[in-house]
Amino acid sequence: MAEPGPYDAITDVPGIEVGHYTDLQNATGCTVVIARAGATPGVFQPGGAPGTLDTDLAVAENAVQDVHAVLLTGGSIFGLEASTGVRRYLREQDVGLPMLPEQPPLPIVMGAVVFDLHVGQPANPQAAHGRNAARAARSGPMRQGTVGVGTGCTVAKTGPPETNLKAGVGTASLVHESGLIVGAIVAANAVGDIVDPFTGELVAGPRGPEPGDMTRSSETLLNRSVKEFEALQQARSSVSADRAGANTTLALIATNAKLHKGTAKRIAIMGSAGLARTINPVFTPGDGDTVFTLSTGEVDVTSIPAMLTLTGTMAAEAVARATLRSVREAQSLAGVPSVSDWRASAHEIG
Repeated sequence: MAEPGPYDAITDVPGIEVGHYTDLQNATGCTVVIARAGATPGVFQPGGAPGTLDTDLAVAENAVQDVHAVLLTGGSIFGLEASTGVRRYLREQDVGLPMLPEQPPLPIVMGAVVFDLHVGQPANPQAAHGRNAARAARSGPMRQGTVGVGTGCTVAKTGPPETNLKAGVGTASLVHESGLIVGAIVAANAVGDIVDPFTGELVAGPRGPEPGDMTRSSETLLNRSVKEFEALQQARSSVSADRAGANTTLALIATNAKLHKGTAKRIAIMGSAGLARTINPVFTPGDGDTVFTLSTGEVDVTSIPAMLTLTGTMAAEAVARATLRSVREAQSLAGVPSVSDWRASAHEIG
């Protein structure tokens, strides 16, 4: 039996720490996931326009076997500047890959971006902000909602910009009786709606004309004429929901399972099903969705194929629950209401 961990967070995986840098004024930020002892990486990129850093390190045939941190950042590609600060902090902490005698180790940092430049002020996390996020990294309970990389995230963007809803960062975990632990962190910045796969509830869809109303994007898209598509495109700004790279959902799965880079990617692939269950439409040409895996290697699952399948199943479940929380825990910002505030507005009018 698998149940939520003590914190129901990715930090339930021993050796995993998470830290945020949040800039509410400019509606951006970054989140750093640290594995000080190193972790085996895997990466799967189902989105149409990913923006990433050093993800080739996770390719099975490449030499580096461990990474020490993953940066999830706002600010689009400019936000990757924050990775310099993450590396500097880890080097100061003597965390990294030993390379030369009597020289500091080389911290291995991967990363990925979300596009949030159209929310609040166009700004991006910088090196000092990445260092701040890394310094703040801790095990234990994790802040969720409009923090870190989720600060400028929005969802339900198939309609005009004024119909979007706020999203953010969420996390979840599962612990199996075998000792296997799988946790996930998700930053939802999707074109699509958020749907609860456990109940079928529309959690976040484009805002309707009345307070509290939401529509389902899939139904709208299927019934929209070519002329309506053309009119909507003309009404949008130069940054539209369907423009390549203008959206992205990032997910990171951590597990104490013992994996190699090939099986770590398989867990990322299976874990992406959690996004498919909760986001509709998903993996669009305008989304740069990227899923990471970090394996700390305490529990051997490769000798029993069904245990590897269990690991991927737990990953998908954790990703789905983390995605839901990324929206339900979000707070309104920069004129974009959260789901809770949008629904509350209906009661205020009533």
